[in-house]
Amino acid sequence: MINTGKLAGCTIFITGASRGIGKSIALKAAKDGANIVKLPGTIYTAADEVEKAGGKALPCIVDVRDENQVLNAVKSSIDKFGGIDILINNASAISLTGTLNTEMKRYDLMNSINARGTFLVSKICLPYLLKSKNPHIINLSPPLNMQPFWFKNHVAYTMSKYGMSMCVLGMAEEFKEKGIAVNAIWPKTAIHTAAIEMLVGAESSKTSRKPEIVADAAYALMCKNSKSITGNFFIDEDILKNEGITDFTQYACDPANKENLMLDFFLDLNSTDMRIVSSVQPKPAQADTGKIAQIFSAIDKNISSELVNKTSAIFQFTLKGDEAGTWYLDLKNGKGSTGKGESPNQPVDATLTMDSANFFAMFSGKLKPTTAFMMGKLKINGNIQKAMKLEKLMTSLKSKL
Repeated sequence: MINTGKLAGCTIFITGASRGIGKSIALKAAKDGANIVKLPGTIYTAADEVEKAGGKALPCIVDVRDENQVLNAVKSSIDKFGGIDILINNASAISLTGTLNTEMKRYDLMNSINARGTFLVSKICLPYLLKSKNPHIINLSPPLNMQPFWFKNHVAYTMSKYGMSMCVLGMAEEFKEKGIAVNAIWPKTAIHTAAIEMLVGAESSKTSRKPEIVADAAYALMCKNSKSITGNFFIDEDILKNEGITDFTQYACDPANKENLMLDFFLDLNSTDMRIVSSVQPKPAQADTGKIAQIFSAIDKNISSELVNKTSAIFQFTLKGDEAGTWYLDLKNGKGSTGKGESPNQPVDATLTMDSANFFAMFSGKLKPTTAFMMGKLKINGNIQKAMKLEKLMTSLKSKL
């Protein structure tokens, strides 16, 4: 999206702006000549990039959980730039763990950064936003979706992100008459950041978009009249479509794979018109008897020395549903092997748990493992990066099942 210069001279306060989406938003706004207050993280290198892009930067080392540190950062912003026009609440922590596997220190970290941090930074910035001619608050948080599916696999994380979204819902209504726009932006697809690499591995870049798509969407929103647009949960692609953008190839990390991207969390497939192959959710139809055995028979025939050398991992599959059972795939020892029950060679590198119908859909090319994992249809215990190596094997089996 082309810069218009509408943000020249505006002061933008961004949390989590040292890398990824936050950094991309900062650089996009800097090209307009905006003043950028960046926190926290490795901010000084990022601040240099902001100034080279044409903006002015104030790097602040701040923990958004600490009220005094936030107060001091806001005071420094006012002292240097005279005010605050836009707040971007981007700082976030993630742990995709179930209730029993979520340590309280991780629970506290997510909720204190995501929900409490967003509320705190907004509260401290609001008196200055009230003085701005075109004030905006943008939270990087999802639409509120009360489907139990989005809670059962990582309830602590969901609570923390929805806390950010509830800030949008409440503050938008609270400050509507004051002319402050409070909105949320959420990506339609996975965005290639350090967080997604941590969850899925380096291969995630093939099925993700660049952070610049969210930055362009945020830029378009920041340029709007704050009195005309508030209380919305926007999807990045939808904002850009409204700006006349129809070709999203430029945002794909791998342009050749632009139609095969992961859908992001908290989005229902039936509520979007996206044409992304990997996000097509198979119907949970009952699996025919013997389909799982058929898959493992096909796997066994396709094991090669090259595959064993490249993978070097043992996988255990715990299947539920119509064809419940335990199977293993050994791609570490000898010429490789498969079988029913637990692997005779222990320990396994990763245990994959899912419904047998989804398992068949995954190995027959109808459901990508990265999508299954992001959508909560696949649980992985152990080495996630090694588990994702199975994708290549699945691709080779597609025509044989």
